[in-house]
Amino acid sequence: MKLSDNAEKQKSLEVAEAARETVWEHPSFVAGLFKGEFNWEHVHPFPLQSEADKKIGDEFLAKLELCLRKHIDPDQVDATYEIPPHAVNALAELGCFGMKIPKKYGGLGLTQTNYNRAIAMVGSFCASTAVLLSAHQSIGVPQPLMNFGTEEQKEKYLPRFANGEISAFALTELDVGSDPAMMKTFAEPTDDGNYIINGTKLWCTNGPIADILIVMARTQSIMVHGRERQQITAFIVETDSPGFEVEHVCRFQGLHGIQNGVVSFNDVKVPAANIIGKPGMGLKIALTTLNTGRLTLPAASSSINKLCLHHCRKWASERVQWGQEIGKHQAIADKLADMAATTFATEAATWLTSAMADAHDVDIRLEAAIAKYFCTEAAWRVCDQALQIRGGRGYESSSSLRQRGEAGIPIERIQRDIRINRIIEGTSEIMNLFIAREAMDVHFSNLMPLMDPRRDLGSKFKAGLKTAAFYAGWYPRQWFSLPGATGVRHLSRANRKHLGFVRKTTKRMARGLFHAMARHRQGLEKEQLLMFRHVDIGTELFAMTASLSMAERMLADNPADRSPQELADLFCAGARQRIAEHFRKIKKNNNRMVADVSAGVLEGRYEWIETDIVCDCPGCMNRLDVDRAPALTREGGGRVAESRDVA
Repeated sequence: MKLSDNAEKQKSLEVAEAARETVWEHPSFVAGLFKGEFNWEHVHPFPLQSEADKKIGDEFLAKLELCLRKHIDPDQVDATYEIPPHAVNALAELGCFGMKIPKKYGGLGLTQTNYNRAIAMVGSFCASTAVLLSAHQSIGVPQPLMNFGTEEQKEKYLPRFANGEISAFALTELDVGSDPAMMKTFAEPTDDGNYIINGTKLWCTNGPIADILIVMARTQSIMVHGRERQQITAFIVETDSPGFEVEHVCRFQGLHGIQNGVVSFNDVKVPAANIIGKPGMGLKIALTTLNTGRLTLPAASSSINKLCLHHCRKWASERVQWGQEIGKHQAIADKLADMAATTFATEAATWLTSAMADAHDVDIRLEAAIAKYFCTEAAWRVCDQALQIRGGRGYESSSSLRQRGEAGIPIERIQRDIRINRIIEGTSEIMNLFIAREAMDVHFSNLMPLMDPRRDLGSKFKAGLKTAAFYAGWYPRQWFSLPGATGVRHLSRANRKHLGFVRKTTKRMARGLFHAMARHRQGLEKEQLLMFRHVDIGTELFAMTASLSMAERMLADNPADRSPQELADLFCAGARQRIAEHFRKIKKNNNRMVADVSAGVLEGRYEWIETDIVCDCPGCMNRLDVDRAPALTREGGGRVAESRDVA
């Protein structure tokens, strides 16, 4: 990707650099994959939860399940757009708003693994309730406060959260999604050393009911080496502050029970003591928080996979068509098998990354991103298969099913609720871009100095010698694979072959990334589809590795049960087919045609195809444009015409 003076690209580079400041004891397994390194020892033996920690989680989950069943009706939440206040109070009394908060501040002090287990259980029952809890402590004030807050801030706020006060994370704006350089909310210093915040935040989950927010706002820029560097700072803001307002409560396709809205800050005064970290650390705090926060999405997705598989297994064994159970028909059997194998893989990815987070010695930025991407995409596919297997009963709402005497299996609601998982906390496309950028890091660090126009020839010559020395050793290694992984004694011959495939393909992928850099050089930033296919290959390799490691561990504990062997084998067989297709599309694809046609769409060349539709419904227009928008009518020839054209 080319070096540019563009402020937004420069900001992204600064953010990436800030995220690398921490020195980790163990390197990232996923980062190694993209470098051509298959570090099996980083994921094997598969990390199991300790018996003591598992007991803590089991006991809490038993209480949590009783609380959910007693106080929450998911269909009622969906219908009324509200989680009942008595249910929120019951969850607070159980300690659900302080699950990750250390015991010294009044919280439960759960590990990331037990916390994810809890969110997964809640998500399988009522997704809106899971989002309430997760938005509060995965990305809300508690997590950044525990990571970056002062002791005084922790003592002041963490006990309040542990007692049930609700927090939210205010980052997104109308023109700010994944590009924080466009942020408009500004915090201006006052003469007394405090700050005045003005701005508006969009899609703030828990915002309309939150007691306390973490707000990302621009502060005064600073000059670094003669260039302006934008500063974004994290503030703790209490919602009873004068000038804070909830402007709108948003409604969505699913997650009807969440409280999400537009919140504004009009001369909101915030003490300087409410800054988390230091001024200018806002993006680092946000990114660090999201790294851990993303881990709840794989857990929730995996639990939905298990739920869909459970319902479809029962239905496919009971429903009889053409003289036998539908599960015995090949068309349905194919879906059931894929659902089971995919569920196994998402479980492996979820608990591997959760264990890494609990170890606190691994840089999990890439692991969290790739697990989030893989599991949320997999859950959407599994849920779609479940709806297809259930047929009309999958499309019918659970309340309607119950009203006419059938079991209220909520596949329709589940599908509406989980669709957002491919969007929140980094869309699948943004995850691809992030992973691709990190995947190319080894090449950026070696080649960027050669492309930097600010360097003199002498400096570039020295950088060139260093780069040549690196690739003289690195590149030949990408053509050779070492013998099989050590410590594998229980996997079948087929699964051992899958493991060998991962090792060999890791190097092939690394070679491909290098060749892409060498071929496209400064234009690589525009080849998103090319990079995405490499990311998809890496994602499949990660999921295969996690599945094989978990299967090996399960077989070691119970050699008589071959079911993990079978699930890992099927998932890996399917992954290998998908990887082959990605490699094929890297060599031969329709990227140029895609570029031409998409440009034509934007230019209006194909506007003639948008005929015989009703596109002037009031809801399609911005409320400010409704009065001045011309009425649309149909003119001869099939085009959509404005009324003034045919007056």
